[in-house]
Amino acid sequence: MDFPRPYPAGEIAELIHGKTIGNPDRQAKGLNELHVVRPGDVSFVDHKKYYKKTLNSDASVIIINEETEVPEGKTLILHEKPFDAFMQLIGYFRPFAPSDKMISPSAKIGEGTVVQPGAFIGNHVTIGKNCVIHANVSIYDHTVIGDRVVIHSGSTIGSDGYYFQRRENGYVKFLSGGRAILEDDVEVGAMCAIDRGVTGDTVIGKGTKMDNHCQVGHDTVIGRNCLIGAFSAIAGVTRIEDDVILWARVSIGKDLIIGKGAVMMATAGTEKSIEGGKVYMGAPAIEVRQYWRQYSSLKNLPEVIKKLKTGGSI
Repeated sequence: MDFPRPYPAGEIAELIHGKTIGNPDRQAKGLNELHVVRPGDVSFVDHKKYYKKTLNSDASVIIINEETEVPEGKTLILHEKPFDAFMQLIGYFRPFAPSDKMISPSAKIGEGTVVQPGAFIGNHVTIGKNCVIHANVSIYDHTVIGDRVVIHSGSTIGSDGYYFQRRENGYVKFLSGGRAILEDDVEVGAMCAIDRGVTGDTVIGKGTKMDNHCQVGHDTVIGRNCLIGAFSAIAGVTRIEDDVILWARVSIGKDLIIGKGAVMMATAGTEKSIEGGKVYMGAPAIEVRQYWRQYSSLKNLPEVIKKLKTGGSI
């Protein structure tokens, strides 16, 4: 997530009532979580387990809850609650802005694009040329849509990420300040939901086609020319490479990589990254040949048990 202009670390500290440790004039260009952080970004850490990883990351300014040695080329901001401070920055730089029109005056819509009745297009949305936005589609603020994109009725693009931190008295929401990006020639079926990134972008790559009732979590990147079957659910911060096929009701966990050209058959599910160029079945998903060998062995299990009980040999 980029700032509208560079901000000195000292000014960032003032916004969140923190204490600067190190160079207060170090320029911050944006803010991002650790998994998408870039040089010039503000990030945060609130657990000692992640201190080393965060302090050695590309972040230039780090909000932290204990004083520690300042790494070269970085500025620290001491704050009692880094998570809350980071949320405050997202709210400051990407605040919620109510709309009073179905199509925001700040939206940019390309030549030849058709917006059907009942569609909502939020603030600072960009839509390319020759797209079709069907009735009752909702496109949230800051979404970017390329050329020749089709979005079918009832779908929502750019909704908040499903991201909460547990506290003693309930949950605190991690605000979503990122974007949803649909590249050229994408088609989204009816009743789909594509969450925007929390600080980065959720991306649907060029030429990818989604069936009805699909879910894509925050900060997930789907490559080019993928096919996503109906009722598939893809959790956040996952990368699906080019030419992947997910048939109906596929479930994919968070922080995974689905390799290029992989095929997951209907109802398959995985909580681990899988290699490209192979076909998978089952939950947990395994290669299809292994799946059928196991299934064949399972069918013979009653006969094996019977032989063992009668003292026979297998």
